[in-house]
Amino acid sequence: MTTASPQTARFLLEGLGDAASATRAERALRGVSGVSAARVNLVDGSAEVGFAAPASREAMAQALAQAGVPARQQTLVLSVEGMSCGACTGRVERVLRAQPGILSASANLAARRAEVTLWEGAATPATLAAAVSRAGYAAVPLADANPDARAQEYTRLRRDTIVAAVLAAPVFLAEMGGHIFPSLHHWIAGSIGMQTSWLIQFALTTLVLAFPGRRFFLKGLPSLARRQPDMNSLVAVGTLAAWAYSSIATFAPGLLPAASRAVYFEAAAMIVVLILLGRMLEARARGRAGAAIAGLVQLQPMQARLIGAEGVTEVPIATLTPGARLQIRPGERIPLDGVVEEGASAVDESLLTGESMPVAKAPGDALTGGTMNGSGALVMRVSRVGADTVLARIIAMVEQAQGAKLPVQALVDRITLWFVPVVMGLAVLTVAVWLVFGPSIGQALVAGVSVLIIACPCAMGLATPVSIMVGTGRAAQLGVLFRRGEALQTLAGVKTVAFDKTGTLTQGKPVLTDLVALNGAGDDLLRLAAAVETQSEHPLAQAILAAAAGQGLALPEASGFAATPGHGAEAMVEGRLVQVGAARLLAGVDLSALLPQAEALARQGRTPVYVAIDGKAAGLIAVADAVKPSSRAAVAALRRMGVAVAMVTGDAQAVADAIAADLGIAQVHAEVLPGGKVAVVQGMGPGVAFVGDGINDAPALAAADVGIAVGTGTDVAIEAAEVVLIGGDPMAVATAIRVSRASMANIRQNLTWAFGYNAALIPVAAGVLVPFGGPQLSPVLAAAAMAASSIFVLGNALRLRRLRAGN
Repeated sequence: MTTASPQTARFLLEGLGDAASATRAERALRGVSGVSAARVNLVDGSAEVGFAAPASREAMAQALAQAGVPARQQTLVLSVEGMSCGACTGRVERVLRAQPGILSASANLAARRAEVTLWEGAATPATLAAAVSRAGYAAVPLADANPDARAQEYTRLRRDTIVAAVLAAPVFLAEMGGHIFPSLHHWIAGSIGMQTSWLIQFALTTLVLAFPGRRFFLKGLPSLARRQPDMNSLVAVGTLAAWAYSSIATFAPGLLPAASRAVYFEAAAMIVVLILLGRMLEARARGRAGAAIAGLVQLQPMQARLIGAEGVTEVPIATLTPGARLQIRPGERIPLDGVVEEGASAVDESLLTGESMPVAKAPGDALTGGTMNGSGALVMRVSRVGADTVLARIIAMVEQAQGAKLPVQALVDRITLWFVPVVMGLAVLTVAVWLVFGPSIGQALVAGVSVLIIACPCAMGLATPVSIMVGTGRAAQLGVLFRRGEALQTLAGVKTVAFDKTGTLTQGKPVLTDLVALNGAGDDLLRLAAAVETQSEHPLAQAILAAAAGQGLALPEASGFAATPGHGAEAMVEGRLVQVGAARLLAGVDLSALLPQAEALARQGRTPVYVAIDGKAAGLIAVADAVKPSSRAAVAALRRMGVAVAMVTGDAQAVADAIAADLGIAQVHAEVLPGGKVAVVQGMGPGVAFVGDGINDAPALAAADVGIAVGTGTDVAIEAAEVVLIGGDPMAVATAIRVSRASMANIRQNLTWAFGYNAALIPVAAGVLVPFGGPQLSPVLAAAAMAASSIFVLGNALRLRRLRAGN
């Protein structure tokens, strides 16, 4: 009987505040079958565990979570160079998942990255990178990655392609030219002789394989030895077979039947040339696919003009801290997020928000790093630096979305895992069949090598990630951020878009329009209501406060403030209970004297706010929130796209109906409390996207199939959403759906091509059409077709860069 070997695990714990919680964690760990020892360190918040089977890290983590001291998770990103096909990404993922403490791993061929989720402290980026590097790939933590790696890769591929082409050209001309032009063949035979020609071809082809083509052997043969062949293995075996057979025909022709004494040096050399050319074009296309990220990074200046005691000095932005005062000259980019202290100007925010019109800025207005100042000079105070800036967060969101794997990718991964081994098996079978039924060994070799070379796992591996990369990058340029890549697929199938009203379809800055006092002066009513609202953050409260400030009213102190979400607020003011809110807040108050005026105002799209003093109706305040200029166009655009539009709001039914009628929205859910929005959204059935901006919208954003947060809203709403509209423009919802649908259509086109190409041409390369008078592909044509397949996928994905806003 074999005894399981002991292991150790280390967890970093949350909620570990005292000895009692430490004891609880230790007890939970020791309760897991197979755990031999557990010790919790209160100082660093860690747990050291000794265990053996049947215990597992997952079981221990579950026990800790149930004990109220869950293990912390973290996500690490590695830069991985050397992946060339879907089989490579699968191998990188398997290597990472085999490391202790790893929860999930995802490798992205287009982005050349691997994202790993693990128990915090279970491994370091360096150890994970080392494990991937031992598998044959150049991996480093993302923070240590060479920012010029892609440019350098393209330069190397370009150099090697040129060298290989120069060396292979005489080989190709001598052999293939002789077949096309018999006079050239006779001239070679009559001058230097065919044996000398073969020797020259041998020397040049050997140089091609040994230098520009050595990358295929250095990566492909070790992968083959580990029984994990990839695209490099196919190329290595195919070229080596053609070279070896031709070398035998050149130096030991007696080992071959007379009818089979031919050379295929041109095939081996041109395969390397064409595949290097294809990879060079891939590298250039991948650089163009990532242009959106590069463009965002370049928006932020590296230097800023700091105002200090000694005057204005130019300093690196990396040295700045919140509170620093900066001078912004006309035509300069805003270096960091902050607030205008002095001056006035118009700032072009189009590269971040998609809005073409410059935005006027005056003292107190917010500035966003990366935007372009207009003709005015400004002095700003920095509020956020580094990773906290809006631009840095946008870049992080786009990078995260570009590295995601969509659900559709799961099928592709399963197929590509077995694709290369199956192709190698088919090549062996092809050679065997041709040896039995074919005219010569050479014909069998040509068919087998063609099968190896024409197979293109690269196209299958690139089909999904490159479309995600280009699609999410283009969306960011249009003011739409996909925080989670999966939303790119889900949004394409959305049938209904439900909008919150305030701050989403409307400006979110309501103003007081009417004031009705039953007893006493209107100013006194406004003064008391504003006193209550001083402690409220609701947009309607801000409108009442702004009106009071505009009239110069002195507000008394309010005590005992209490707010009921979706209802209103109340407080004691000057010894009286003042209630301000919707009719449902004043359930015991007789409002009959105010109802006719309230209904009339509501029919005009104004929100009535009732005021009661000591349990008696005192008056009515009407507030109106202007509709955003693009709301009508956004609703119309969505309806043209076949998407139903609904409004879900806590506002009064009459107000909601008036605004909905103005915007062309037929489905209205009004007077919905924050908690009720979730039920409304869930009741709409599958395929619902919810658009909101406030804290009270967060549950509905999380409950919807796709949550879309207005970027001008609260951080809570943004964190709950999968998609963020940077500028708050409702038209961006239509843009997001359009990008999603176009990206998914692009992915389907790429996958159809990738699978259809391989399904159709691998049998042709094997020679199934030859008995029926059809063609037999040469390895050179197979290499050209393989390179063209990957380039087609990349070129098709790059079409997404031409997408426009709206529908």
